[in-house]
Amino acid sequence: MATKDLGLSRRNIVKAATIVPFSAVVGSAANSAVTVGLIGSGGRGSGLARFAEQDKRGRVVALSDLLDEKIELAKKKIDVTNPKIYKDYRELLASDVDAVIIATPHHLHPEHFEAAIKAKKHIYLEKPVANTVAGCKRIMRAADSADRNLNLTIGLQRRYGYVYKKAKALFDSGSIGEIRMARADFIKGEEPEKEQVLPRPTTDRERYLTRRWGHWEAMNGHAITGNEVHSMDVVNWFLESLPIKAIGTGGRTVRTQGDLTDHAYVIYDYPKEVQAVLTGSVLAPRYYRDVKEQFFTATDMVETSQGHPGRQYWKHHSNTESDTTKPTSRKGHVAYEDSPTTVTQDAIESFVARVADGKPENTGIQGAESTLTAILGSMAATLRREVSWDEMMESE
Repeated sequence: MATKDLGLSRRNIVKAATIVPFSAVVGSAANSAVTVGLIGSGGRGSGLARFAEQDKRGRVVALSDLLDEKIELAKKKIDVTNPKIYKDYRELLASDVDAVIIATPHHLHPEHFEAAIKAKKHIYLEKPVANTVAGCKRIMRAADSADRNLNLTIGLQRRYGYVYKKAKALFDSGSIGEIRMARADFIKGEEPEKEQVLPRPTTDRERYLTRRWGHWEAMNGHAITGNEVHSMDVVNWFLESLPIKAIGTGGRTVRTQGDLTDHAYVIYDYPKEVQAVLTGSVLAPRYYRDVKEQFFTATDMVETSQGHPGRQYWKHHSNTESDTTKPTSRKGHVAYEDSPTTVTQDAIESFVARVADGKPENTGIQGAESTLTAILGSMAATLRREVSWDEMMESE
C-alpha cells in the first residue's frame, strides 16, 4: 500500500529491511574502532555523536557544518579533540570514515542520504527522513538500491529502547491478546518566544544558512512530521501495519515565530477496525512534559514512555496476576519498570555495535513509512477532513 507507485513490492521492502546474516558479510570496521563523521553539527547532531564517542567501539573523527560556531560547540559537547573539519559534507563523505550521522535540516535529508549511500557509508539518519511525500519516496528508492552490507538506520530511536523492546516482546508473545485501541500523546510546554518575528527564508542560500530552520514547514515539515513522527512510529511498530486513513484538526494559538502549528489532534484508522488517537501539543505550561503511548487489549493495557531523560519507562496493567512476562516491580495488577538508559543512547550504541560486528540492517523504507504516517496526520489536521493513505501518497 505504501509503495505501490514506486515500483517497490512488499517482497522488496522485506528484502531491503532484512538484517544480513553475519556469515554473509565482512564488516569494514570489524575488530577496530568504528570511525564516525557528523554531518550537521548542531545540538541534536552533537548529542548523537557524543554517545558514539563514548561507546568504546566508536570514535568521532570528523565534523561538518556550514557554521563555524556550531562546529566549535560540537567539539566541546562531544569532547573530541582535533577532528577533521569539513565545510562541504561531500568532502567528509569522500574521506575514509566508516559511518556518518546525518542531523541536518529535514528538507536536506534525502540529498544527504543518497550521497552517503553512493559513498558506501554506514548511515544513522535523524528523523524524519524527509519533510515531504516526494522526499520520502526519494529515501525509499535510495534505501532499496543500497548495498546490503551497509547499515542504514533511521533515528526513530524508540525501536531500540530497552523499555520499548520489553513492551513489544510482551505483545509478540501472544499472551495478552490483540491490540484493539491505541493512543499516543506528545504534550509539552515550550520556552516563551522572546525574539521578534523571524523573516521567512526565501532563497536557497538563506535556507541553508538559517539557524532557525526548525520554525518553518518548508524545512522542518509540519509539527507532526518533525516531532510526533516518533509517536506514530511506535504505533505502526506495535500494530505491525500502516494506517488506511486519518481525520484531524489543529491550529496555532501561542506561537509567533515561523509558520508551524502548535497543536493537532488526529484519529488514524488501521486495519482490523483499530483506531489510534494522536495528541500533539506545546500548549502545556512551561516545563510540563507528557510523552507516552498506550495500547489496549481486552484484558491488558501497556504504556510506554519517552518522557524526561531520567524517566523513560514501560507499564503493564493486567487482570492476570500470574502473568510472568511482566516487569519485576509490581503493585497490585500494575507492573512498572524504568529504563536504565535513554532511548537515544540505546539507538546509537546499537548502531555502532552493528557496524563493528558486521551485522547490517536497512530501515530506510520503514522510516519513510513512519514519516509518511506523520505526513498523513498533518494533512488531515491542516485540511480538517478525512485523508486517505492513497490521497496522501499521490500528493506532493
